Amino acid sequence: MVNPDIPHNEGMVEPIEIIIPEGTILNASYPAATTFGNHLCPPNADAIIRALAPVIPDRVTAGWNQLLCALTTGVDPRKGEKYVDIGFMGLKGGSGAMRGTDGYDHIGMIDASGGVLDQDYEMFEQQTPHRLVKHEYLTDSAGPGEWRGGLGVETRFVIGSDDTTVVTFGDGDVEPAFGLFGGGEGALNKIELRRPDGEVTRPTSKDLVQNVSKDTLYVQHAGGGGGYGPPTERPARVIQQEVQDGILSIQSARDLYGVALDPNTLEILEEETARLRGAAR
Repeated sequence: MVNPDIPHNEGMVEPIEIIIPEGTILNASYPAATTFGNHLCPPNADAIIRALAPVIPDRVTAGWNQLLCALTTGVDPRKGEKYVDIGFMGLKGGSGAMRGTDGYDHIGMIDASGGVLDQDYEMFEQQTPHRLVKHEYLTDSAGPGEWRGGLGVETRFVIGSDDTTVVTFGDGDVEPAFGLFGGGEGALNKIELRRPDGEVTRPTSKDLVQNVSKDTLYVQHAGGGGGYGPPTERPARVIQQEVQDGILSIQSARDLYGVALDPNTLEILEEETARLRGAAR
């Protein structure tokens, strides 16, 4: 954030002192559990961004979607063998926007970023008994702004084994990715297990759900990143195109961006748009 062209060497970090008292959540003492420690990095980055945004607004992004994912494990009835799968397809949603740039759509695994291509569909169905139903960008998930946040993703698959165990871990199901300088928040994360008898279980962000029956529908929404700048400053023609592309709904275009579209032709209703945007400003 200070200067991306500075080489990463000892001289760069010498002036910086990081004070983290032992026994705190970021410097846990034995025998405290630390398995989730790696996932505390994004909230740390968020805190730094929030602190520095007022003084270096051109170098920070709005909030990124937090990881919320699940693994499934059980016995594959086709092979009679145990399996375990981490749901790479739904790991992370969109990144935050920054001045002049929209956020990345569905960033996936940051260290091996493939976005929507993170997990091969055919391999997923070969290595697990599950059947993929849907994996695509999630409409209205991006935080609105002059530059919008990156889109999140929706993942659905039918669980193919009885007595399946689902382990969820992550964050972002209570507080969404934040917007900056008038930009809006991204959508929240959620995971649902829709059982064949109609019962719906919504696990928490750190949960263990056992004895999940075959033919249960797993539904995951990974939210979008936060927006940057006032949404009414985003060009109306861009909003129109995003509605045509399924990024935005007609209602969100109106409510969040002040752009009125004809529901049949998707043409911009100029007078109504001018009135909505004038009132918002």
